[in-house]
Amino acid sequence: MTEKITKALQLVKDCGADGVLVSDPANIRYLSGYTNDTGVLFLSEKECCLLTDFRFLYQALEEAKGFRVIDIGKQGYESLVNELCVQNSVKKLAFEKHVMTYREYEAYKENVTAALVPCDNVLASLRFIKTKEEIELLRTAEHIGDMAFSEILPYLKPGVTELEIAARLAFSMKMHGASEESFPAIVASGVNSSMPHAIPSERPIQNGDFITMDFGCVYKGYCSDMTRTVVLGKASDKQKEIYNLVLKAQTEALRALKPGKKGKEIDAVARDIIREAGYGDCFGHGLGHSVGLQIHEDPNCNMREERVLQAGMIMTVEPGIYVQDFGGVRIEDMVVLTEDGYENLAHSEKKLIEL
Repeated sequence: MTEKITKALQLVKDCGADGVLVSDPANIRYLSGYTNDTGVLFLSEKECCLLTDFRFLYQALEEAKGFRVIDIGKQGYESLVNELCVQNSVKKLAFEKHVMTYREYEAYKENVTAALVPCDNVLASLRFIKTKEEIELLRTAEHIGDMAFSEILPYLKPGVTELEIAARLAFSMKMHGASEESFPAIVASGVNSSMPHAIPSERPIQNGDFITMDFGCVYKGYCSDMTRTVVLGKASDKQKEIYNLVLKAQTEALRALKPGKKGKEIDAVARDIIREAGYGDCFGHGLGHSVGLQIHEDPNCNMREERVLQAGMIMTVEPGIYVQDFGGVRIEDMVVLTEDGYENLAHSEKKLIEL
């Protein structure tokens, strides 16, 4: 039994259960090495099993070393899980309530004799601190984003649409080794950039536009995330004011970032700078979040985050200002906390670029 499994079972025991059904794909991958989304893990003190169907059986056998791999066949997940509970003397079976649907819960409740114990994603805490190997994969993923950004800049000319820019970013990242995007790219120009999560549209970019690009990729399972905002043509005084304020907020937040600080303390550094400049109502999201096998992981840097940051955690630092009917700016880097500070995994230019 691996150290990861031992820690997982201890977390489950703390929830009052003696076994666990793992259905979150990220947790399945982290604990077993199985990279497909179809399947569940059954973990107990006696044995560790991966249940999937025939389509993915050979993949599971190849990837989930040390696990008993079971083809659900015609029997189905619920009946097999019940058999495993009986065989392994599991009386209380934890399940991940953040991913299990109500329909699935009802099916397990009907077919499994063990008591079902809801756990609120406690296994995700196993992934808070990244290993050296994980950090290298995240570093590569962010580097792919850097290359995509450098390649998109010459393409940004009047008449090119937001949708075209998003497509080219995705293409560039895949050409550099990414398997997919870590999330659909946000490309927002002109007044659209005042919407933090704008959906790319057919709007052609124009001279004088802010162009905000928030994008990332997946490299060997691990995600990247970065945002850069540029101006097409000459920036106005107000654009320069807003951009430089966001950059200052990010710079100071990064300077304050180190182990031992609470996430809300880092958020406050950037938020106070923006508020004191009169734009407090224009920064409505958190400063950042962790990244790993999923694009949004815990812990966070926001106004509510009480958890203490630790070395080996990955965080984004992404302040923004969004002014209705004008436009907005966001600058985002992905960093890894070190023993005495941080290392920035993003290296793209952050001074205001006027194209």
